[in-house]
Amino acid sequence: MTETILTALERYYDAVPRRGGARGEDFGPLTLFVQEGQGWQYYARPALGGGDATAADVLKVLERQRELKVPESFEWVAETTPSLRAAVEAAGLHVHAHPLMALDADAEPLPPHPEVRLIGADDPLLRAAVTVPALAFGEPGTALGTAGPAELAAAVADPGSEERRARVSTMLADGRTTMAAAVRDGLVLCSGQYNPVGDVAEVVGVGTLPTARRQGLALGVTAALVAEARARGARTVFLSAGDEDVARIYARAGFRRVGTALIAEPAAD
Repeated sequence: MTETILTALERYYDAVPRRGGARGEDFGPLTLFVQEGQGWQYYARPALGGGDATAADVLKVLERQRELKVPESFEWVAETTPSLRAAVEAAGLHVHAHPLMALDADAEPLPPHPEVRLIGADDPLLRAAVTVPALAFGEPGTALGTAGPAELAAAVADPGSEERRARVSTMLADGRTTMAAAVRDGLVLCSGQYNPVGDVAEVVGVGTLPTARRQGLALGVTAALVAEARARGARTVFLSAGDEDVARIYARAGFRRVGTALIAEPAAD
């Protein structure tokens, strides 16, 4: 069963950037996805059906990423492409590991959270909803943090948040993503999305305003996304957890570990 899921995820990972407007540049055993125009900057990953990549292959991709001035990033699944880690480390990159989890087909749906609702393309809270995860990921983990409503208001006022809002609004309008948010007294406290391709959907970007953690909001948002994905015909719903503590939260929503998602980037200075 896990092997079938991982095979489906490989096809998904290859399709999502192309659906998002990126072109795939061929580097033998690796594919570099390059965004055309404005939008999310993608990564390099193993080519579908490709062989083992060497450090030399990785260095060629890195050279092209630097030429294009795009992030020097590689993403892949450890169990599917086990040899790539040694190659990217030999090329000087640092590897981060994250639990890769898929929703159990027999998982019982969680009851709806009373403060969680879907966010549409024209929703006045969309700008805040796309901003909350950035604050959440700036203070990773599950412990209470320092960023709260004041920091959210400042971040929403930043001009860059309008660009993110416009991009996600377009994706919502054309069905490339669905967003849910926990809203209390008009304030977005947690939000997240799922991105569908065929009958596979990935839950992404679930983040809680750090001062609002430990209230079950992320679990409520995840449950709403899962319910909507299932209602729209998704047969495989998956996600990558930030760490083992976060993975335990997703396990309460019916997700189980199926592998390890790896991200390789230059080491922090």
